[in-house]
Formats: sequence, C-alpha cells, structure tokens
Amino acid sequence: MPQPSSEQVDVLAPARLGPVTLRNRIIKSATYEGLSRDGLVTDELIEFHTRHAAGGVGMTTVAYCAVAPEGRTDRRQILWRPDALTGLRALTEAVHAEGAAVSAQVGHAGPVADPRSNRARAVAPSRRFNPMAFRFARQATHDDLARIVRAHADAARMAVDAGFDAVEIHLGHNYLASSFLSPKINRRTDSYGGSLANRARLAREIAAAVRAAVDGQLAITAKLNIDDGVPGGFWLDEAITVARWLEADGSLDALMPTAGSSLLNPMYLFRGDAPVREFAAAMPRPVGLGVRMVGKYALRHYPYTDAYLLDQARQIRDAVRMPLVLLGGITTKQVMDQAMREGFQFVAMARALLRQPDLVNRIKADPSTPSLCIHCNKCMPTIYSGTRCVLAEP
Repeated sequence: MPQPSSEQVDVLAPARLGPVTLRNRIIKSATYEGLSRDGLVTDELIEFHTRHAAGGVGMTTVAYCAVAPEGRTDRRQILWRPDALTGLRALTEAVHAEGAAVSAQVGHAGPVADPRSNRARAVAPSRRFNPMAFRFARQATHDDLARIVRAHADAARMAVDAGFDAVEIHLGHNYLASSFLSPKINRRTDSYGGSLANRARLAREIAAAVRAAVDGQLAITAKLNIDDGVPGGFWLDEAITVARWLEADGSLDALMPTAGSSLLNPMYLFRGDAPVREFAAAMPRPVGLGVRMVGKYALRHYPYTDAYLLDQARQIRDAVRMPLVLLGGITTKQVMDQAMREGFQFVAMARALLRQPDLVNRIKADPSTPSLCIHCNKCMPTIYSGTRCVLAEP
C-alpha cells in the first residue's frame, strides 16, 4: 500500500485524474454556492467559478447538482435535466477559458432534502423526522432506489454533454447514499440494510452506474464519509472496507474522504467557530428562532487545526491504491506538501478560497503565502444569499 515518500511531488505541477490532466493538484471543493435559480445556472454562478479558475486552482467543483427533484436541499439547486444544459455549458466554457478543469458534484440529498422547498416528500433509508424541515422522510422503496441509481447515470451523461471534465459522486454527510451507510439512520431489514455489505449496496450501485454511463469520457471521483461524527454512525472502520470495495469495483478515479452529517452534526466537518447567531438571522421564522434557542447544541464547536482530517484519512491511504484527495484544513503550501509526502495525490480547499479566490496564484508566486481565513465559518449562513466570505466584502 502507498507509504509516505521522501520524494517530493510538486502540488503545483500538472497531474492526471482519470482521463483528464489538471494543471495542478489543487481542487476547489464543493461549497453550495446559493447562486442557482429554479434549478438553473445563473450569471452569478458562472462568475463564482470563473473567479476561482482565474485564481489558479486545477479544478473547481460545482455544488450541489441534484439527480432528482426530491433530492435537493433547496428548490433553487441545480437539477439535472435538459433545460439546465445550456447554462451548464456556458459555465464549463467559462471555466475552461481560464485554464482550469471543472467538476460537477452529483447526488441525492435523501433525508437532508427540504420537502417544503421541493414540494416533494423526502426519501430516506427508513422513515425519519427532519427537525429543520418539520417533516418526515418516507422509507425509500426498491423502485425509488432503482430510479435514483438510473438518475445518477443520466446526470453523468448530461455532465459529459455539458462539457464537464469530472463528476463527484456525493457519498457523504448523510445525504442519501451516506444515510444508507449509517447504521444509526439505516434501520432497514432488506437487502439495503443490516450488514455493511447491504448498507453499502446503494453507494456501489450508484458508482458502478456512473462508470458504465461515461467510462473514459470524464473523471469520476466520490466524496465518502469516514466519520459521521455521531455515536452509532458510520465510522472509519467501516469506511476502510467500503473504500476497498469501491476500489475493487473499479468505479472511481479518486476518492475524497470527508466527515460530518448535515442531518445530525454539520459542524463536524467545518472545524472552527459555530456561527449560531448568523445562522439564526439567515433563516425564516420559526426556524431562525429555534436555531437561536437550541443552535448551540446542534451546531457544536470543534477547534480548528491544519489538515484536521489527516489522521483518519491516513487509514484510507494505507488501505487502497487509488488516488486520494485530502480535504480539511488545507490552507498553505506547507500543508499541501505534507499531503503529497504522505501519498495523497490531490488536495481540496474551500473556505480559504472563499476568503482569497486567488490564493493558489499567490502561493505560486510566494510559497510562504499565508491564508487569511480565520475559520469563523460565517461564510456558511451566506448559502442563503450567495456564498461568500463576509470578511472579503467591500
């Protein structure tokens, strides 16, 4: 298995990701932009990604592109359908003009979806109450799951038509596939519940369907939880096995370990301050009032450290040979170089690039360039009005 190497891989040099060559190994990871309207691309969304492309990243990731109407966390989110292709082509062409590649994050929100906004009932492994939506998600039927697997494949084919270089399958944060992996959320007793093999069935079926649909035409990556951040949830021991299965299936070109649950513990991934007051102010009543009252319990505080997922991600790195993307606290050239030495092929950044979209270009010019992100996480509530760093506002 890959081991730390004394030979330094240059994170700023071109690298292959499946059939695609990136100009460097730095990926702008998916952060819901809050800039789509009626499930379609806007000029503001295009400008968001061209700004990061011009800033020097090897690839930028468009989030979150839902494969089914009920699979959105918000009705505004991009929905894969023919009407969206014109805008998506304009986006990919604009990013390519800046010299970067572009990936589309594809997935189904499952129990994290907002049925009030979508005007469609959410689906989950088992019937479950969503306190943010004040609604129950119904248990997904086998027909639902077959439809959703096909929808992932259809979305990937549309991504090819739209000019994307890659798709990122969302297997994290207790969205649908991740919620099936979780023994805490998945209470089924059929072929999609119980044993790890059964709970991983949906994730593997989705990844295999995407591979069959677009094999060789674009890169396929996946964001996989390695820790839900809640007792009784999906954790590293099972994640190692699932990563091995995905590798053996041959469905992925790279894997990005991630953590946290948008349903049960959203701050577990976003280390740093928990902006309870800002979240409460951004939400309509009565949700905002509820967040103000109990938000300190739902939005827990986890201290920030650089490369904060590295210890757990090392376990995945030791278990598989496929390329891995290190996510979480990647802010400086020093941290990027450490990731390369430890056998990771790519790194992913989000909040640091919201603060400084040209941070990669700055690092190219001066490797000692520090990130100005202070991990206050006040960017998170801006998803409702256009994702941005509040400190970077004029």
